[in-house]
Amino acid sequence: MADYDRLRATIASLTEGETDSVALMATVACEIHHADTRFDWTGFYRVTAPELLKIGPYQGGHGCLVIPFSRGVCGVAARQAQVQIVDDVEAFPGHIACASSTRSELVLPVFGPGGEVIAVLDIDSDRPGAFDQADADALAAILDDVFRREGVH
Repeated sequence: MADYDRLRATIASLTEGETDSVALMATVACEIHHADTRFDWTGFYRVTAPELLKIGPYQGGHGCLVIPFSRGVCGVAARQAQVQIVDDVEAFPGHIACASSTRSELVLPVFGPGGEVIAVLDIDSDRPGAFDQADADALAAILDDVFRREGVH
């Protein structure tokens, strides 16, 4: 399991003073991706239009380019503004298979300074049941530290 306290401190140090959300996403995706061997694909889908996500900075193989809020685990997380922990992507209705190796998924909404959903963080694993609530809570805290800061745009 990732050392989330260390990861949080590292990301805080690397992102201090930065306000550009894409630069922040690039740094956060890289650090999270390399923090745990369970993380096979780690990246952001940005809200670019009403009810629409487009790929943002990521680590791993190719991701889907566009995801409507009405489809997939990322769409549900964005639409409901709630964390999604999926132990078996094959059992998730409407799952979008961006990579055939994905077995489980953790998707967290990313909130901006005003509390609006600006993106989702999608983490895929090639292992079934790879994620739990402790992962979600630790990663949500990191996302809040970085993206809810005043001035982030």
